[in-house]
Amino acid sequence: MKGKVVLVTGGAAGIGKATAARFAEAGARVFFCDVNAEAGAATARDLGTGVEYQRVDVTDRAAAGAWVDGVATRAERIDVLVNNAGITRDAQLVKVQDGKLVKQMAEADFDLVLSINLKGVFNCTQAVVPHMVRQGGGVILNASSVVGLYGNFGQTNYVATKAAVIGMTRVWARELGRSNIRVNAVAPGFTATEMVMKMPEKVLEGMKGRTPLGRLAEPRDIANAYYFLASDQASFITGAVLSVDGGIVIGT
Repeated sequence: MKGKVVLVTGGAAGIGKATAARFAEAGARVFFCDVNAEAGAATARDLGTGVEYQRVDVTDRAAAGAWVDGVATRAERIDVLVNNAGITRDAQLVKVQDGKLVKQMAEADFDLVLSINLKGVFNCTQAVVPHMVRQGGGVILNASSVVGLYGNFGQTNYVATKAAVIGMTRVWARELGRSNIRVNAVAPGFTATEMVMKMPEKVLEGMKGRTPLGRLAEPRDIANAYYFLASDQASFITGAVLSVDGGIVIGT
């Protein structure tokens, strides 16, 4: 990976930060974006030379394209794109008590999650592909989730995006393979990100209890999966969905 140019969206914290660090340690030039400017700048300082941050909202098509084109101009190529940026806004589709509707998922929350988790992936990938085609190949890696494969209570919007990302991954693997561009997805299970670790201990213990390996994933576990799929060791893997979930599916 030494000298290769890697883009990571949502790289200021959690899995994105761990992914940026994993590639940087291997000698890649890492460019990451995030909407959180303070956290992004801090992460860039933490990771040191060879890592650059820019504030980008991946839902802003023009901004995403400008970021990608700017990196390609400066670095003269883009070898890997990791579409990691994503959010949750959980709620039941509808909640009924005593025959009356008391709550439901807000349309604004549905739209926001789709915009970031799905349209953001589309925006960044469409901006990157022409550069990869011109240079003779590349790797695109998309963040799905185990819930995108099997569903989850209270996550209509999030599950919709993660399932759709799998579908787009498979389409792009078919369309872009002739240009030597590999496209794969990673489907993490419960992962000990900063956000997750703020949850009540009872909830965390429940997550561990549903995972046959008996622990949460570390962000580094997911980063390692991205690194493998980006490497030459995965040179004949495309259109795949790699679950990194500690066996949670077979344990439920």
